[in-house]
Amino acid sequence: MHYLKTLLCLLLPLGAFAQSAEENQRRVENGLLPWVQFKNQPPMRFTIEERLKSLEIPGVTVAVIRDYKIEWAKGYGWADKEEKRPVTTETLFQAASISKSLNGVAILRLVQDGKLRLDEDINTYLKTWHPSADSGKITIAHLLSHTAGLTIHGFPGYETTDMLPTTEQILMGQKPANTKEVKPFAAPGEKMQYSGGGTTVSQLILTTITGEPYEQYLQREVLNPMGMTQSFYNQPPPAGKAALLATAYENDGSRVKGSYHVYPEQGAAGLWTNPTDLAKYIIETQLSKEGKSAKVLSPEMTRKRLTPYLDKSSALGVFINADGRWFSHNGGNWGFACTYSGSMEGGNGFVVMTNVSNHLIIDEIVRAISTVYGWKDFQSVEKFPLLSSIPDSLIRRYTGTYVRQSPKTTIAIRPSGKGLTAVVQNGQPYNMHFTQADKFVITEQPAMWTFAGDTLKMFNGQRQALFLREKP
Repeated sequence: MHYLKTLLCLLLPLGAFAQSAEENQRRVENGLLPWVQFKNQPPMRFTIEERLKSLEIPGVTVAVIRDYKIEWAKGYGWADKEEKRPVTTETLFQAASISKSLNGVAILRLVQDGKLRLDEDINTYLKTWHPSADSGKITIAHLLSHTAGLTIHGFPGYETTDMLPTTEQILMGQKPANTKEVKPFAAPGEKMQYSGGGTTVSQLILTTITGEPYEQYLQREVLNPMGMTQSFYNQPPPAGKAALLATAYENDGSRVKGSYHVYPEQGAAGLWTNPTDLAKYIIETQLSKEGKSAKVLSPEMTRKRLTPYLDKSSALGVFINADGRWFSHNGGNWGFACTYSGSMEGGNGFVVMTNVSNHLIIDEIVRAISTVYGWKDFQSVEKFPLLSSIPDSLIRRYTGTYVRQSPKTTIAIRPSGKGLTAVVQNGQPYNMHFTQADKFVITEQPAMWTFAGDTLKMFNGQRQALFLREKP
């Protein structure tokens, strides 16, 4: 009895400190962290609803995985603003380049079944299109790891009323395709350079080998066995799914013409899904890697899939972070953005998807998730000093309208309280946080802004833009 009481006393503190799924969800929803924080200041945190409004994002949807299970999933905002149709956990979003991860699973299933070889020359399998003859030996592994030396980074998609090209027309750059020919730019295996064009070659190989439509094979052999029964690769989407589809929006808040673009480049960008279904793929990958499941790929094939091929990050349809602790993929189609990550050990992960081409709220939600769950790999922010105030003389000097000519963009800087706000293209005002007398940042855009005379300069990584002040 004494032993039992001692054991209970040891366990009670653990239970007291353990957070429920509901509490973790609440902390994430109320703990979004912007890209910047200020030294000697309390951390800035926002709610999801606040950021949907301030970043002018229609909707977002989230799933969190813990200990090989979906701990919680929820949708926020609007799947369609005009229809007042809310995002739910069943709402389907375009997965964009995340499609490549499931495409990699499908191709490796064919390898596992003995219908393809990872190191075989792809010309062995291609019948209707071939890369340039002098490109060298391109293999399946090259295609999946972006090391084939092929062009075309990504695809813009097609309006719903456009005539769609065949896969061969896409690869040849022939009308009605709206992208150039997929062709070699470097020798295979020489370096890693992201290529949606190379993924589209693997799509052609799959349909050639199976003799089936791409979406049919993926549904039967990959999606359904993983339990991703709400997802599909059909392009355009089936009519019966219309009520579940999120509408895509431009960054200015307007609806994408036709509600979304269509992607005949299915393997590279054609998956419609939601975080709940993608979480099932992540969990299956984790369990398979550990030898505990083989719904589509064997543990040996899954481990091969998660092994970087040439560099330290690009594996077979998936990317591995620098220290090898997570596998992941981002995505961005016209009017959609998304990301997922799954841990290599322990069965943790997350999926975030939104119906606008803006990754800011995604990054902020990921920081909130990583902070709540203690996953330090995703917590990085930049820290700057913050001026408590700026002189009235500088407020008067900086006030005005600044214009960039190409593409034409206006920023109106106006006094607000004891500081300044910036209004971009007649949108809502953003607070300007001054880190020096001539430098400021805003939480809604990861960039440093600098005043120099009548010029306003914006720096974002290697990108910069110049805005000239209009004369009164």
